[in-house]
Amino acid sequence: MSAIQAKPLEEVFRSERNLPGSQGKNVVAAERIKYLRIALQLVGVTFVFGIYILTLVWPSGWAWHTGHHTPHYLQMILGVYATLGVFLLIASRKPLENLSLIWFTVWSSVVHAVVMAAQSFANPEHVGHLWGDVPALLVVAAVLAYLTPRGAAAELR
Repeated sequence: MSAIQAKPLEEVFRSERNLPGSQGKNVVAAERIKYLRIALQLVGVTFVFGIYILTLVWPSGWAWHTGHHTPHYLQMILGVYATLGVFLLIASRKPLENLSLIWFTVWSSVVHAVVMAAQSFANPEHVGHLWGDVPALLVVAAVLAYLTPRGAAAELR
């Protein structure tokens, strides 16, 4: 492990204050991490509670199968997303130590949205998903990708 990686993030930011041209970079990075924490918490709570509620309120935009009971497929999806939501809530405490989970959430959300969009175009009865969960997953992916540090900033952990 390099000397930079071994230092706590706050110490690295403190030492950067004295470098020419680094004024404000530490403030921007700290703000970005703060907003990443908030985004992880919002997405986590939404994944744990919100998806189920949305399937009840707007089934044509959120549930692929409807009926008087929760279909097996939907139970499976809700279980997976609730689990991911719990782990995102845990990751929100120390986002830089959970980058692989955050990037998994970003890319799996993109893949899920693309597959659902293709299925919506192929099956017109599911077109509501193009206005419901497809854009929602793309927004989640975009927000987390934007806020998650990359390259040297991620290495500072």
